[in-house]
Amino acid sequence: MIKLLLFVACGYVLYRLFMGDKKKKEMTQKKNVEKMVATGQMVKDPVCGTYVPQDSDIRVRDGEKIHNFCSYECRDTFLKQLEASRPKENQKNIEE
Repeated sequence: MIKLLLFVACGYVLYRLFMGDKKKKEMTQKKNVEKMVATGQMVKDPVCGTYVPQDSDIRVRDGEKIHNFCSYECRDTFLKQLEASRPKENQKNIEE
């Protein structure tokens, strides 16, 4: 009976040790993301709202504004929305 109690106690201590560390890492990571958003190092994806680094590789330039995306799917969705919002005459002039 004592061996069982010791085994359960050791298991609980190990569980708390590893899970507590995981929670601390998540909290630290969340604070870092909030800090980067506040300083302007991360920007919001215009399609899904995910925060991505300002120097991400997936970008689209719309006039003077540069939009950053979390994935190619979000970029493609944005481009479709952008094309649909522009008048057809303007699109013809761009193609020529």
